[in-house]
Amino acid sequence: MTSGNAVTGAAEISTAVVAAAIAAKQTVATAESLTAGMVAAALANTPGASGMLQGGVVAYQNSVKARVLDVPQELLAAVGSVDGSVAEAMAEGARRACDATIGVSTTGVAGPDPHDGKAVGTVFVGIATDAGTEAFEFSFTGDRQSVRGQACEAALARLLAAVEAVGYRS
Repeated sequence: MTSGNAVTGAAEISTAVVAAAIAAKQTVATAESLTAGMVAAALANTPGASGMLQGGVVAYQNSVKARVLDVPQELLAAVGSVDGSVAEAMAEGARRACDATIGVSTTGVAGPDPHDGKAVGTVFVGIATDAGTEAFEFSFTGDRQSVRGQACEAALARLLAAVEAVGYRS
């Protein structure tokens, strides 16, 4: 999933996401923790993004996850911020908050230290659509910047798969 240059990989995937979303008449919203806006920025850097990108929320702190994205406080207290259920709730929250057809989220540990009992490189990507919500777990290696870049690419790849699946159902 990763390329030698994360920026190039993200740009290539973003181009495909934007084209597929526009073709399928889908809109996208992002909710990002460890990537802190990288997914939304990759999409927005793509010509035509205004035809599909609704908006995004950088929810680095749990208080923002709970207050803005409606991630249940009880869930955050029980499992911490790095969990598939949290990624799912974030994606659903972004979808609702931005009135989008698809929500994508990222949460994880970029390092240098473990967080919430999870190892550095642990990442969850959430995808929320009308068909349901799902989380995908990844384990990346490298330094903080590398983990964040890989997480961005993974989120864009999962988003592309979701947009294409919706397009096939349309």
